[in-house]
Amino acid sequence: MNTLETTMRRDASTRAKPLEGKSAIITGSTSGIGLGIAERLAADGAQIILNGLGDRREIDQTRDRIAFEHKVSVVYSDADLSAPKAVVEMIALAEDAFGGVDILVNNAGIQHVAPVDEFEPAKWDAIIAINLSSAFHAIRAALPGMKQRGWGRIINVASAHGLVASPFKSAYVAAKHGIVGLTKVVALETAQAAITCNSICPGYVWTPLVEKQINEQAAAHNFPREKVVTDVLLKAQPNKRFADVSEIGALAAFLCSNEAASITGAALPVDGAWTAQ
Repeated sequence: MNTLETTMRRDASTRAKPLEGKSAIITGSTSGIGLGIAERLAADGAQIILNGLGDRREIDQTRDRIAFEHKVSVVYSDADLSAPKAVVEMIALAEDAFGGVDILVNNAGIQHVAPVDEFEPAKWDAIIAINLSSAFHAIRAALPGMKQRGWGRIINVASAHGLVASPFKSAYVAAKHGIVGLTKVVALETAQAAITCNSICPGYVWTPLVEKQINEQAAAHNFPREKVVTDVLLKAQPNKRFADVSEIGALAAFLCSNEAASITGAALPVDGAWTAQ
């Protein structure tokens, strides 16, 4: 580790922790955007509940690393978000571990691409269950505690596809539009309760999943990787760059801050001007 890295880590460890004493659940947080959000909230002092899929040994290593680096408690829930009972039990786990859920980040999502008339009903049901219904069940279970404590932050990770559509993504677009609508309703219902609810709407973000898509499409179409990036994935994204997970994490952290107390019911694009067109 060089001197600059050492200094940065020391500064990070000694700076004020705006979320110290708060607890946060981030669904789909064992990799990608969710992990980026979990890392940032932990850096700001929040106790963390991780949730998601993956190799259990790797997940345990991630949990231990976050706890060690940020000096916070980190718990893992393997809740199956397609099962409402499991979602409610995940909220109960957080309440048992940390005394409540102060911050809820609904991030988990899956995708399937096919024309509407060829879309498998089971795929539709799974996407709606995980991308939309799980957020409802989690919010419903977490809200009473937030109201009782007089503070709460709910962040729903939607997508640019929560604001605009693309062909062949009927279930995903429907679910993400639903997330934006759910966000607005919850914001209205909690407007006087010191609870905020917002959506973050990313365009393409650089994650292991996106890298996998690039490699698969390059092989399938016999395209160079660069052509897949510019002509396929980032075709609709005017800035022609992937967002970094740290950008999404930084926005989530701001929405959790006291300075964002009046931002509620918003759908905030992080999409390189995609939805400005």
